[in-house]
Amino acid sequence: MPALSATIITRNEAANLARAIRSLSGANEILVVDSDSTDGTREIAAGLGARVINHSWEGFAAQKNFASAQARHDWILSLDADEELDPQAQAAVLAWKQSEPAAAGYRFARRAQYLGRWILHSGWYPDCKLRLFDRRRGSWQGVYVHESAVVDGPVATLAGEILHYTCASLAEHRQRIEFYTDLAAEEMYERGERVSLLRRTLGPPWIFFNSYILRLGMLDGVCGFLIARMAARYVHRKYAKLADLQRKVYSSR
Repeated sequence: MPALSATIITRNEAANLARAIRSLSGANEILVVDSDSTDGTREIAAGLGARVINHSWEGFAAQKNFASAQARHDWILSLDADEELDPQAQAAVLAWKQSEPAAAGYRFARRAQYLGRWILHSGWYPDCKLRLFDRRRGSWQGVYVHESAVVDGPVATLAGEILHYTCASLAEHRQRIEFYTDLAAEEMYERGERVSLLRRTLGPPWIFFNSYILRLGMLDGVCGFLIARMAARYVHRKYAKLADLQRKVYSSR
């Protein structure tokens, strides 16, 4: 039976962490890699039996790769602190451990809760994520945002879902947009991308239309409308920040 290390990266996740850890009872160890939390995150993790390492922030992919490298076992099950495995996914992990793995990695469907409602459209579901993998055949990739696990070999799907507890308020969503668009703009700039006025003008309304109409966000009610509107805001802020970076560099020459 394969031994399994569950890994979680954290920074000030006291409000979420216990839920994530309690859903990982099928792991042989739970490793929390924390980045200088000040809200008791490390104490909560240790109190629930997790091994805790403090490691200064290096970026999402780098932090998760560090966690994989520090794990005691080669098979890694990675969760974010604001996620948990539902009961069916927990049972699937236990069943998986009873036989020799047939794939290099395994994905789960992920279902998000937004403003207290489970979202089933808007391009947010099933949002399959590869989270269980052999670190000898895979790693996390992504410089700034949108990190993902990539493996060399076949990928299979396990039953159950990862439950993702996203924004509880619009203020929290706006705050996240500002954080992630800072990173996205830097990533785009380093790739040498340029943003035209046409792209900045048409990009946000297209994203709204895609989320709300084409991806059936209208079926998610008010939440679907807000998701589409905030997705458009994300694109607007990302392009605006990229343009600001370009202007600053140009003016400094």
